[in-house]
Amino acid sequence: MADARIAPLVPPLGAELSEILSGIMPPGREPLALFLTIAHNPRVLARLRAGSLLDRGSLSLREREIVIHRTTARLRCEYEWGVHVAFFAARAGFGAAEIAATCKLQVRPGIWSAAEQALIAAVDGLCDEAGWSDEVHGELARHFSPAQVIEIVALTGFYHMVAFHANALRIAPEPWAARFPADGVQKSAP
Repeated sequence: MADARIAPLVPPLGAELSEILSGIMPPGREPLALFLTIAHNPRVLARLRAGSLLDRGSLSLREREIVIHRTTARLRCEYEWGVHVAFFAARAGFGAAEIAATCKLQVRPGIWSAAEQALIAAVDGLCDEAGWSDEVHGELARHFSPAQVIEIVALTGFYHMVAFHANALRIAPEPWAARFPADGVQKSAP
């Protein structure tokens, strides 16, 4: 990976930034390079924090993480994909095959439930076309409430923004974060 285009800030950061960052990270964890980079603009960092969708929403933890893993994989954002694998994959009940499958364009039978396949199709549609077909919407509606469908769109959009920051600014992966599978990531159909 090429060098970062904007280097993460280095503590001490001052009261305003320290307060914003303390509300983002779990107690005892150092701020992520992503947050320290975005901290060059405290207003954007504060808005990013305010827009976070990692609280208890209408989707389960597993459903939320499928959306985030798939979005960040499709956008080839190893930084954020790896952070979410490290922080949430085990808690969301993902095995190694499921983690790797978030990076594969073809959905293999037996990996995901029908509802989870609908989530993946929704994310793929949003990544490829900024929308989805009536068929995809119908499958989503069979498994998810309108509130959940809204959350799926919001999560996918939010993590597009995160991926844009991480990729455009070339933020180096966290040393403890997961890396993409050795056989790579597929962004679009061959």
